[in-house]
Formats: sequence, C-alpha cells, structure tokens
Amino acid sequence: MLLYGASGHCKVIIDCLTSNNIPVEGIFDDNPELKTLTGYKVLGSYSRAILPGSGIILSIGINHIRKRISQNIKHKFCLVIHPSAVVSNTALINEGTVVFHASVIQPYAVIGRHVIINTSATVDHDCIIEDYVHISPNATLCGNVAVGEGTHVGAGSVIIQGIKIGKWATIGAGSVIIRDVPDYAVVVGNPGRIIKQNIPGNI
Repeated sequence: MLLYGASGHCKVIIDCLTSNNIPVEGIFDDNPELKTLTGYKVLGSYSRAILPGSGIILSIGINHIRKRISQNIKHKFCLVIHPSAVVSNTALINEGTVVFHASVIQPYAVIGRHVIINTSATVDHDCIIEDYVHISPNATLCGNVAVGEGTHVGAGSVIIQGIKIGKWATIGAGSVIIRDVPDYAVVVGNPGRIIKQNIPGNI
C-alpha cells in the first residue's frame, strides 16, 4: 500500500495497515526535505509511474486538500479499517476511507469516499456520511444523521438523531447539535449555535 501525506495522520494509518498485516510500500509527500516517516521511505511528490499496481490512501487530515489531491491520483484507492473497529456487515463504506481504532459503524450506515472515521467515533444506524468528511475522535452521531461533503465534526461532539448537516460545515469540539446545520456554517457550544460561515473556496 502507498500513502500520500507524511503527517501525524499518516502515522495512524500506518498503524492500521500494519495491524492488518498490509505492507507500507512508501509515502508520497510534496515536502522535499522529508526522507522517512517512522522508518518508511518518503518517495517525494506523487508519480503515477511508481508502483502503478499498488493501492493508495490519502493520509491527509484536511478535508479540502484531500479532495483536491484525490482528483489527480491515478492509483487505485483502497479502504483501511483497524481490526479493533466494529463495522456492521450492512454498512457501506466507499474507497479511500479510513476507519480508526475502536470506532463503531452501525447497520445501514453509508460512508462516502475519502472519509475519516477517527478514533472511538460512533456512527449509528442509517447515517449518511458524504465524501471528504472527517468525524473526529469520540464524536457521536446518533441514528439517521446526514453529514454533507467536506464537513468536519469535531472531537467529542454529539449530533442527535435525524439531524442534517450541510456541506463544508464545521462542528466545534464538544458541541451538541440539536437542530439542522446549513452549508458552510461553523457551529459551537451546547446547544450548538452558528458563530460564522466558512467561505466557499477558502476552506
């Protein structure tokens, strides 16, 4: 498996891969000063000619950067799930997504492409998580929650059942969301309140 992004987030994905006995073949990164990460070789900027038959995961935690880079990758995107995660066999998880340690994905949840389900996050039944979303550590999504493209759900936040969160929104750490959230909104607190708007194109 190849990775793109020699970051702290990459270190966790490496742990997921090694826990699944999947070899890490190398890491692409655009910083020419990086040569290794935790003993694995950094290969330089992305090249479709390097190990073209290998799968790849984007090991980048920032949602809009992950989206931009994904559009230029020619390798096959893969899926990584840590062995400690609990994933229903009726859940659907799409390519490029990573599911970290001790997280839970319940029946009939649908997880999009290049999503991060971070450590001990919970996605309950019938949730729909669109592409490039990041569900941060210990966040709880109750049943039938919908999260739009590129949204970041902060650590320890709680979203009650049936809520719809728009695209490219930000849910602050520890927030409790009891009403729908529009596109690009930045929401914090308990109960959650909108404090500003993300600017499309600058996220």
